Amino acid sequence: MKLSDLISGVPLGAALALEAYGLDVAGLEYDSRRVKPGYLFFAFPGAKADGRAFAAQALLAGALGVVSELAKPDDFDGLWIQVQHGRAALAAMSRRFYGAPDESLALVGVTGTNGKTTTVYCVDAMLRHAGRTTGMVGTILYRVAGEERPAVNTTPDSLDLMRLMDEVRRAGGTNFTFEVSSHALALRRVAGLTFHTVLFTNLTRDHLDFHGTMEEYFAAKVLLFQGSGGPAPKFAVINADDSWGKQIPLQPETKRLTYGLKNNADVKAENIDAGFHGLRFDVRFPGGRQHIASKLCGLINVYNLLGAFAVGLSLGLTAQQIAEGLESCTAVPGRFERVDAGQPFLVVVDYAHTDDALRNTIATARALNPKRVITLFGCGGDRDRAKRPLMGQAAAEMSDYVVVTSDNPRSEDPLSIINDALVGVRRFDTKHVVEPDREKAIRLAISEARPGDIVLLAGKGHETYQVLRDRTIDFDDRVAARRVLEGFGYVPKSEARA
Repeated sequence: MKLSDLISGVPLGAALALEAYGLDVAGLEYDSRRVKPGYLFFAFPGAKADGRAFAAQALLAGALGVVSELAKPDDFDGLWIQVQHGRAALAAMSRRFYGAPDESLALVGVTGTNGKTTTVYCVDAMLRHAGRTTGMVGTILYRVAGEERPAVNTTPDSLDLMRLMDEVRRAGGTNFTFEVSSHALALRRVAGLTFHTVLFTNLTRDHLDFHGTMEEYFAAKVLLFQGSGGPAPKFAVINADDSWGKQIPLQPETKRLTYGLKNNADVKAENIDAGFHGLRFDVRFPGGRQHIASKLCGLINVYNLLGAFAVGLSLGLTAQQIAEGLESCTAVPGRFERVDAGQPFLVVVDYAHTDDALRNTIATARALNPKRVITLFGCGGDRDRAKRPLMGQAAAEMSDYVVVTSDNPRSEDPLSIINDALVGVRRFDTKHVVEPDREKAIRLAISEARPGDIVLLAGKGHETYQVLRDRTIDFDDRVAARRVLEGFGYVPKSEARA
């Protein structure tokens, strides 16, 4: 593709020599290690590294030139294309390079603090059950026309998104559903995309280390509903019970579909039966009613299922297709996921890593009528410190026994993080213990359990690693819990029968 076609409409930060416009571009890349001859290399400013430091390496690999919002280094000899906003330029140019695959697929973007992953899982399961060839991108994994791949980012960079969409399109795909994080919106990773439907789950305190205030956090989310540099979405599905959701402004051409339990929503759940078996409820929606049966547990998943139901309506599925599709979504990794080794109490792993998510997850456990709830949690290092005592308060207020441990401490001292959380824990008389070693902490929590209790291992969910100051180690709460349970002599039912 000619450079002139790629950069048409991209605001430049400096004039470009006329002869450059006729150059042929073979590919785009922002990682200098993946640059091939004829590629354009995008050099971004970063918190830890300046992308210009890799420009010479890209040139040695055969790069046609470098695109950056930064000024050309004095010692750089090659073609330097200075743009006003590097990531916005990458979004526009990668979309053009791959022939706007978003226009060939019905894009569904899901944003909010909690519930994004489960909602995306439910929507994708519903579409695949209805016979669609789909793409799905989320925190846990990516799915491309039936092939599963490990997730790199919740929302990949725009170039990676375009590559994935292009694969789905070439495989005859019809739909592409993905989580849209506030970081991705603020950094313009989804700039210019054409969305069919966008969904807002809720907004609670998170990522303030990046956004600064709740207002800025909300403003980033609103970008998705305004089009984020592209056309306004056809449909906006919004949680009517969330105070922030009520404030989302929409363009005149976007149709609003609300969902909820408490307020007068377009898609509303009634006659809810929630228990260990899962969920049963009726959905009242414009034009009818539909019964839903799901193996997912807890009130929070009623919201996630309702949101997915509204998305299904926006995409033209029948109520019966939606109900059958939602029933096919039996579990979401690391989201109230059970670990069963034949023990007489329930062990659950959940990704809850904010105070609101922790409250919701403990409430889900409480709804199963256990004798006691034993909650293990930790707080991430190098993240918003202000939420740590709030998480401690949520755990102590709603649990019968609390184990405070490490999550991903990163560069911080684990004990310092724990002390921040203990400020909230100590506001209540709830019995609690501290154990920084997460596997030992899991053993402590499980050893405390008695028949009829629920042990909730919160914070890491699906993650299979732990990030320490000097290294990243293999660690999976589910594997650790199963190892502890088997060490106590419990045997999974399938093995017992064998």
